[in-house]
Amino acid sequence: MRSFLKYSKPFIYLTGFYLIVCTLLRIILLSDAQVRSSFHLIDFVYTIVGGLVPNLLVFLLLSIPLWLYLLFLSENKFKKPYGYFILSGLMFLLLYILLSNNPIKAYGSVLMDIVGVFLLIKILLFAWMLWHPTARLSIRKWLYGLTLFIYIGAILINALSEYFFWKEFGVRYNFIAVDYLIYTNEVIGNILQSYPVVPLFMVLGIFALFITIFIYRKTFDYLTLLPAFRTKLSLLIALMAGCLLAIWILPIYTKADNTSNLYVSELGADGPYKFYIAFKDNELSYTKFYPTIKQDSATAILSRRLGWQMPSIRKQGWGKMMQDSSAELHKNIVLITVESLSADYLAHYGNTDHLTPFLDSLADKSLVFTQLYAAGNRTVRGLEALTLCIPPSPGESIIKRKDNKNKFTTGSILKQKGYTVQFLYGGYSYFDNMQDFFAGNGYQVIDRSSLSPSEISFANIWGVCDQDMAAKLLDVLNQDAGSGKPFFAHWMTVSNHRPFTYPDGKIAIPGDAKSRKGGVMYTDYALKQFFSRAAKQPWFDNTVFIIVADHCASSSGKVALPLEKYRIPCMVYSRGFIAPQKVTTLMSQIDIMPTVFSLLHLRYQSKFIGQNVLSRTYQPRAVMATYQDLGYLQDSTLTILSPVRQIKAYHVSVASQKERLPRGFISNFDEIPTQLVADSLINTAISYYQTTSWLLQHRLYQKQQVTVLSKKSKN
Repeated sequence: MRSFLKYSKPFIYLTGFYLIVCTLLRIILLSDAQVRSSFHLIDFVYTIVGGLVPNLLVFLLLSIPLWLYLLFLSENKFKKPYGYFILSGLMFLLLYILLSNNPIKAYGSVLMDIVGVFLLIKILLFAWMLWHPTARLSIRKWLYGLTLFIYIGAILINALSEYFFWKEFGVRYNFIAVDYLIYTNEVIGNILQSYPVVPLFMVLGIFALFITIFIYRKTFDYLTLLPAFRTKLSLLIALMAGCLLAIWILPIYTKADNTSNLYVSELGADGPYKFYIAFKDNELSYTKFYPTIKQDSATAILSRRLGWQMPSIRKQGWGKMMQDSSAELHKNIVLITVESLSADYLAHYGNTDHLTPFLDSLADKSLVFTQLYAAGNRTVRGLEALTLCIPPSPGESIIKRKDNKNKFTTGSILKQKGYTVQFLYGGYSYFDNMQDFFAGNGYQVIDRSSLSPSEISFANIWGVCDQDMAAKLLDVLNQDAGSGKPFFAHWMTVSNHRPFTYPDGKIAIPGDAKSRKGGVMYTDYALKQFFSRAAKQPWFDNTVFIIVADHCASSSGKVALPLEKYRIPCMVYSRGFIAPQKVTTLMSQIDIMPTVFSLLHLRYQSKFIGQNVLSRTYQPRAVMATYQDLGYLQDSTLTILSPVRQIKAYHVSVASQKERLPRGFISNFDEIPTQLVADSLINTAISYYQTTSWLLQHRLYQKQQVTVLSKKSKN
């Protein structure tokens, strides 16, 4: 037993360090007043003490490489002829990887370099230890110290990453972190431009070095006399038993963790395990994980609300024929999706910092939707809602799925009407799979790679500044107008995104201040410049402009779907065509384009689940989601559908407001858990999401030929 404990000391010390770091991180995150205010005493105990359970179980799994490394330390493998066999095998493996067409080479040059360098170092060290036995202990000590440093450094870097991720999103790692791992160029660049990385890593490195020296001194006797085979076997059995226990208990623990306070659940969890869950489950089957009703019933409920023709839904021509007695107006359409433009940045929603003077002035001349809610909390969710006009699906956005092409989109309708259809983005559109999605749905994609160096005055890791892209958009629209065809251009801005850098001298806040307020102000300034130049163009008065946020700047809150973190502004402006008006009807981001199409009297066979909110038959509701929780707001009740077939409901009321806001604008809400929810409301919520998933699964949401009832049109 004494021998077992002696050789377990590396694991014991590293586990203790991991638990201490995780506990300190929880305490630091609990220092946030918003988080702490929602905690009761039992919540603190559950978070601090109960959170140690998943931490311990996860580190059992994370320590496997360390244990395998230690257990394979041996003097016997250097004895003849085994040592020469092993050295020859390592050399052959290196040659095979370098010279053959193998999976590692096919994956990419970076992985190839890493594997090649690792094997070369392994060969050199093994040869040195084979031919110079007196150097073996020194080499093992150095490698052991390096291994400890890597583990300790990784623990500290993870804690720092979790801290910043929490500050940005209000949760532990989720599928956003998985996305960030995939798009390393943008994300690493964003981190380098947003935070003082070099000083932080220097401090972390020094601290990691001191901890490494401490643990090394307490545990290096493992190397002075390597454990016997019997001890190694007992250690291996204990490791396997611990890992099997962790694999068995962790899913049960996670499933049982279902507190009513999102902050408690998130802070009580383990970050790396949350990352693993997100990586494994970033696409969720609705019927497998969520509450369901019979599909015929779900389709019937939704069909009655939307006016779909039944039972023809399995046929190509299903949907609702959008008819109008007036002639179609084939006006140009410019849809501007503004990055992270929360409603409360605008003066109309109570902001007193004068961040958006241009948008505030434009709102007074526009059709404004005051009770509009974003479909999600990612850019792809906003683009999906505006392009496909369907509720968000659990897991990944349709934009990032394989089956994302030839869908029924706003662009497909307008293309059938003779429009030029384009998507513009200031960054590289491979990010978030935008290039694949929009090009695969008939859009011409214009991104950063389309700009010449002379057209770029400023850029950061996310793309060229909004001014530069606005200038490019204006050039594109002038070319489109010259073709004699109406145009539809969808521009996604980038400047209001961390690191919030932009050209100096444009607004009061310096361009290198890395201020969120500065990002908002600069985007507003860039939009003002665009509209000032566009207003002088001959096509301006024949154009409808839609300015809407993709999502809010933050989505964190005590509840899974805090409504004020999904409320976004939207204004529709067309000089001499659309009269200023405030529409106070509850609506969703998926309703914007069907409403605009109705203003233009377009006729088409609609598959949209989004609706014209100006119609007398429209029934107010809003849909919104995280990557897991699906929300449905109707009749002051927010119904949330979650995995493991959970249903939660909140009674929504307007919270007391200090600001004096214009009529129809609301600042904050109270969301009180309730059990008093009618079955009809729950079934309606289910029908929206279940039917959407069913349509996508059976590829019934593909584009179709638009039926034109009349050839009459008016430009």
